[in-house]
Amino acid sequence: MNYNEFLKSKAHTVTPCGFKVDELNLKLFDFQKDIVQWALRKGKACIFAATGTGKTLMQLEWAKHVYEHENKPVLILAPLAIAAQTVTEGEKFGIDVTLCRTQDDVQTGINITNYDMLHHFESEVFCGIVLDESSILKSFTGKIRNQIISSFAATPYKLACTATPAPNDHIELTNHSDFIGAMTGSEMLSMFFVHDSDGIGNWRLKGHSVKAFWEWVSSWAVMLSMPSDLGYEDDGFILPPLNVEQIVVDKTGYRVKEAQTLTERRDARRNSLNARVTATSATVNESSEKWIVWCDLNAESDALTKAIDGAVEIRGSHDREYKTEKMLAFANGEIRVLVTKPSISGFGMNFQVCHNMAFVGLSDSFEQYYQAVRRCWRFGQTKHVNVQVITSEAEGAVVKNIERKEEGFKKMQQGMIAATQEITKQNLKHVTTDTSDYVTAHKSSDVWDMYLGDNVEHTQEMKDDSVDFTIFSPPFSSLFTYSDSDRDMGNCRTYEEFCLHFGFLSPELYRVMKPGRLMAVHCQNLPAALAHDGYIGLKDFRGDLIRIFQDAGFIYHSEICIWKDPVQEMYRSKSIRLLHKQLKKDSCMSGNGRADYMIIMRKPGANVKPVTHDNESFSVPMWQRYASPVWMDIEQMNVLSRSECRDDNDERHICPLQLDVIQRCIEMWTNPDELVYDPFAGIGSSLYQAVLMGRRGVGCELKKSYYKQACKNMKVAEFKAGAPQQVGFDYFTQEK
Repeated sequence: MNYNEFLKSKAHTVTPCGFKVDELNLKLFDFQKDIVQWALRKGKACIFAATGTGKTLMQLEWAKHVYEHENKPVLILAPLAIAAQTVTEGEKFGIDVTLCRTQDDVQTGINITNYDMLHHFESEVFCGIVLDESSILKSFTGKIRNQIISSFAATPYKLACTATPAPNDHIELTNHSDFIGAMTGSEMLSMFFVHDSDGIGNWRLKGHSVKAFWEWVSSWAVMLSMPSDLGYEDDGFILPPLNVEQIVVDKTGYRVKEAQTLTERRDARRNSLNARVTATSATVNESSEKWIVWCDLNAESDALTKAIDGAVEIRGSHDREYKTEKMLAFANGEIRVLVTKPSISGFGMNFQVCHNMAFVGLSDSFEQYYQAVRRCWRFGQTKHVNVQVITSEAEGAVVKNIERKEEGFKKMQQGMIAATQEITKQNLKHVTTDTSDYVTAHKSSDVWDMYLGDNVEHTQEMKDDSVDFTIFSPPFSSLFTYSDSDRDMGNCRTYEEFCLHFGFLSPELYRVMKPGRLMAVHCQNLPAALAHDGYIGLKDFRGDLIRIFQDAGFIYHSEICIWKDPVQEMYRSKSIRLLHKQLKKDSCMSGNGRADYMIIMRKPGANVKPVTHDNESFSVPMWQRYASPVWMDIEQMNVLSRSECRDDNDERHICPLQLDVIQRCIEMWTNPDELVYDPFAGIGSSLYQAVLMGRRGVGCELKKSYYKQACKNMKVAEFKAGAPQQVGFDYFTQEK
């Protein structure tokens, strides 16, 4: 493919693969109709809609039309008991759903089963797959989660529905992106996120990638907490008040040490078990209304069931049929008090028949707490929902942790919706918008030219054999991403995509170089991270660049190793390889710091204009120092100032090449007045040094703030050099 086709392939969107439907179930609200139509057009999509906004009806309507379009079965995977509940819901809306246990039960139409029954089914039989309560994916082991994703990798139509795609961490969206085939988790991390170590660590959204990230998410997901988020009326979807009360038992009057570690918290729960059970059972037994009592430990479940009149217990050791029967019985109002865990009964069930609940034990999972509350506090609930959280004084850390996560969830949910609602509105109305902000510009003098734009396209415009010397520092794959543009070589899903992108530039660099002349490229081997490489180690970036240049026709001429301080790298990267404590833990995971390299490539052919030096300008001791394979004396901080060109959302990766490295390379391998080219000009370091040394410079930079700073720096260099006005030079195909 050509370069433009390649750039289109990098676009952060999911190409629609579905079909258009005009007639939908009349029982759908307007916002539900638009979402279903959008999801059918997409073919592979996610619906992140708050509990009670009708996900069940939307996914059933989606599945119905996929089945009718393909005349092949569709499968819905759901948590325990929700499968049977969905069959009942389908009957209300005139949609037939078959409850299945094995492949033998499958009918031509819509079929539903539990997640843990997947191994009994043949995925290739189904034309469509729906994941109900899809956020539950992260509750499974990596093996089962990967099985779900891989089993339906080739399924043409996919839908995932949940209320909480990422309650605490954006990274949890990787499960959904992986499932529908938008990007793999490692690709998503490389493209949009950054972390501060090459081991296991927290990933954060890149500042300059926020807009691009949510635009990408909006190309395959719809998010809403209320219909008004997307411009619809909220009539019928305004929930009654939620009253949350924390009840603290064991008030002893003396200082109680707050539990911090997991072991301390569990000990605190066991020590206060009787007090918490007594307080809860007294409240529930005095009431004649229905209650759900949520617990975290088996001992809590046993004690509560014995202490509460008529309580029915559901625990993990019960068989599937018993759990399903009792959950449905409670949903139908046949049981007054249900004692269970959020991990068992907290996903997907409609328990609006109840408006009272108590948490007698809390885990650190906010999502389990959130989902458990929303079993009762959802569309269709007509009464105030009362939630009691019964803890001991020593469990303050657990409660604080839940409160912190809840606040983070609210902020993140608001941010997700705010970031996507306008794009989502346009998507639902089938409006296509152009979000490209690619611009070009050019400034020059008689001794330098700076271009704002794509270096591949600009190099393509340059004349054959027109450059005397090329020097640059390319993006280090996705380690340093400077912008959210598809044209940014650092903005790649994978290491392989970077190499492919760079491969469009290398032949052009070969073409514009004069025969026999040199190109100096600054690089560094890259850390391999466990999250998206599968191991902790190094990637041979230096070697891969050499091979790319050799494929373009260059000769591997020589290289220079530049010493770097490993202590500075340790403070910057937090790499476990460089931590002293790792030596004491297991030194087999310890390693050396990463040096910089200047790899020197030569274009074959005779150099018609030799670069010459005399002893006065290039003494023998000086040559011996320059000829050393390792430069130990480079001043790491000898760089152009870059603070002025930082954008608010920039990450900490503005890293111009040291001026003394540039000076030595230009001094060794160019004559005065020759042309120095930098296709990754940044803030203009190479051109700046070239002009100071009486050479001419041309550079190209994609990021606007860097381009502006480079132009300023070039004016400073020209003033310092006192460069005389010279005849303009023509190195482009078109005249200046």
